[in-house]
This record gives sequence, C-alpha cells and structure tokens, in this order.
Amino acid sequence: MSSDIAIKVENLSKCFHIYDKPRDRVRQLFARGDKKYYREFWALKEVSFEIKKGETVGIIGRNGSGKSTLLQIICGTLTPTSGTVETHGRIAALLELGSGFNPEFTGRENVYMNGAVLGLSKQEIDAKFDDIAAFADIGDFIEQPVKTYSSGMMVRLAFAVIAHVDADILVVDEALAVGDAVFTQKCMRFLRGFMQRGALLFVSHDSAAVMGLCSLAVWLQTGSMRMLGDAKTVCEAYLASTYIAIHGGQEQMIVAGNGETKTKQAIRDVRADIIDRSTLRNDIRVFCFDPEAARFGLGGAEIVDVGLFNAVGERIGWVVGGETVHLRIHCVLHEPMASPIVGFLVKDRLGQALFGDNTYLSYATKPVSVAGGDNLTTEFVFQMPILPAGDFTVTVSIADGSQHDHVQHQWIHDAMVFQSVSSSVCSGLVGIPMMDISMSKK
Repeated sequence: MSSDIAIKVENLSKCFHIYDKPRDRVRQLFARGDKKYYREFWALKEVSFEIKKGETVGIIGRNGSGKSTLLQIICGTLTPTSGTVETHGRIAALLELGSGFNPEFTGRENVYMNGAVLGLSKQEIDAKFDDIAAFADIGDFIEQPVKTYSSGMMVRLAFAVIAHVDADILVVDEALAVGDAVFTQKCMRFLRGFMQRGALLFVSHDSAAVMGLCSLAVWLQTGSMRMLGDAKTVCEAYLASTYIAIHGGQEQMIVAGNGETKTKQAIRDVRADIIDRSTLRNDIRVFCFDPEAARFGLGGAEIVDVGLFNAVGERIGWVVGGETVHLRIHCVLHEPMASPIVGFLVKDRLGQALFGDNTYLSYATKPVSVAGGDNLTTEFVFQMPILPAGDFTVTVSIADGSQHDHVQHQWIHDAMVFQSVSSSVCSGLVGIPMMDISMSKK
C-alpha cells in the first residue's frame, strides 16, 4: 500500500445470516451444507475507496445503509465476508455509545483498559490521565462505575480517551450527537486540529456537519456505495434523494449545467453611491441568478429568478455589509397551492448555513392561496451581515404546506453567488454592524 494511503477498502462485502428461530442455528450446525436454515442479509456489497493521510471523509446514508458495519470492519471488530481492508497507523474509534466500556468498572479503570486496547502502556496512560480527565470534565464521576453515567458523560469520557492516544486514524460515529453544545464544540476544535496531521472518518446524519468538516464523502445506500466525491456535491445529492424517498415522486437530481465554468457577471456596481471609502469596508459582489443550478423537487412550481434589489427597486450587483437589501424570489406555479412557503439560505464555501428565513411564520394564519399558472413574487428585506472575504451561495426553495409537513416543489442549490471582496470581520463566520463601541477610563 502506498505510504500516503491511510485506509484502503477494496471490494468489501459483509453478509449476515438471519435465523427465524433459535433452533435453526443448531440445525445449521448439523446440516453440513445440505440445506440452509437462514436468510442472507448483505449489509455491504462491493464497497471500495481510499483515504489518504490528512484527508477527512464523511460517511452518510440512511439507517440500515451499512455505515456502522463498514466502520466496525475498518476498526477490526468485524470480519468481512469478502474483500479487504488495509490500514496504516494506529486507529482510535468512537463507535456505538459505550462500546468498549465495562459498565462495572469505574471511569478511571475504563480509561486504562481502553488505553491498553489502543496500544498505550501503563506509563503512557499515567502521563496522559490528568489531561484525559480534564478533557472529559466529568468531575468525581471519574471514580464511579460507568453504569451510573448518563449518555453524555459516557461520550465525554470515550472521546477524551481517543483524543489522547496519538492516533494516526480517527473514526467517529454518530455518538457525538448526544453531547451538549459546549462539549461538541470542544470535540470539533480537536477534530479540526487532528485533520492537520491524521486521517479522519466521520459518520453523521447532519449533512451540514459533514460539509463543514469533510473534504470528501461516501454515500452508502442499502449496503452499496451510491456516490463518492467532494462532500458538498455528495451531501446535496443525498439531501435530494432523501426528500424524494420520504415525500414520493421521481428521484431525479438535475445537475448544474454541463460542467463548463461560467463567467460570473455582476449586474450593477453601486460603489459610487457609497460614501464610506475604508479599505476594510465589506464590499460584496452579487452575481446573476443561475437558471441551470442543481435542483430537485416535485415540480409543482418553478423558481425563475432570484436577485438583490435596493430600496427603490433597482437590481444591484454590489452591496456593502450592513446595508439593507431586498432579496426577491420569483416563482411560476404549475399547479394550485393552498399554503406556499418560499425560503432562502446563505451558505459559506463549505456548505455551512449562515443565515436564512422563509415565509411560513408570516403567513401561517393567512396563507396566500395560488392557482396553477399564477406568478408568485416573495421579497425578504434584511440587513446584510458583514461577511468574511470569500465566496458564499444562496439556496432557495418553494414548498406547499407547513413548516414541518410540506411538499418540496423546487429546491435550488447555489442559485446565486455572493463574493465578499474585503471585510472587517476578524473572527466568526459572519459579522454584524456594531451600534456602539465605547471605552471609559475612571
């Protein structure tokens, strides 16, 4: 295996035997291959991919798609039916909640047991124990049996251990979902630091987390690898497929254009109207609506235009962070809708959602009923946040129903692009205009 490859999975398959009755297991022992008393369930089928050192790969898929089985085989706790897995370096894993812990042992005893399993000597664990306990931050419970822990405390201790074993490959399953917000952020900071030196395999149902953390993604569906590629593309395709599977309709993802690079052209430059000439002014270039952007939905409505406008109704191609803007979304209805919902979401280049809104709350008690053939224009008026330098995209959608029970008629990824040319943001994902900043000396 090449020295820069951390994990290589080749034609991996896993079959489980399903017995209808306990006695069928005994019958099978004496059948000598003459008859099968079980049904075959293929949890994985011919899965192949590689992870290089320093890469972060997300594994996504619905429940039962084979994600956990894949991780267990990579970690060596399951053997494959066919195919091979090659790994290079020490693997640390956080799989099912509480896996690897003895509930009768104290937290301290489990730290030593897990550290030994991961290849650390007692002396090494002694040297790291105080740091592990501080990271877990469970106080005196470190001396109590693990069976007395809450799910959050168990995750804290398990993650603290794998964070201090100097692993080359880190495998993290959905277990982080039960942690509190403060600890989850601590874990994310550690993971981002680990990504600079090791290979990370990250499993989550949260596609935004996968897009924000991972460079690549593997989409598993009923045991097979449905898609492998950059995290943003794979997660968007998975989102479209999941929605269609839940709400019905034809599963079809219309991909953006023909793969050619388009020249982004601004419509109008309004910088001459702005007095502020500071070099730190948040100049944001606004590009045209892309009618060929990737989309999905049942097709009862079509979004035909998205644009930013100023207070007098002029379409603008340039805006400054902190200014009031009007985001207009123009739709054509192909069928009647009793309660249309139009919304938008602004994301950064990693696909992380920064801000957005929809019309549901404003019209929950007085829905705007529309007929097939009608045009529907929605306008959102807001103060543009101060954006860090970089590229941002606007996702738009139109649905029919309520916030939690609706039919998605069209969802367009990256319908429009913002490009923040310069910025005063020094920290955080976005900035906000300060009403006042003062210092006083007494």
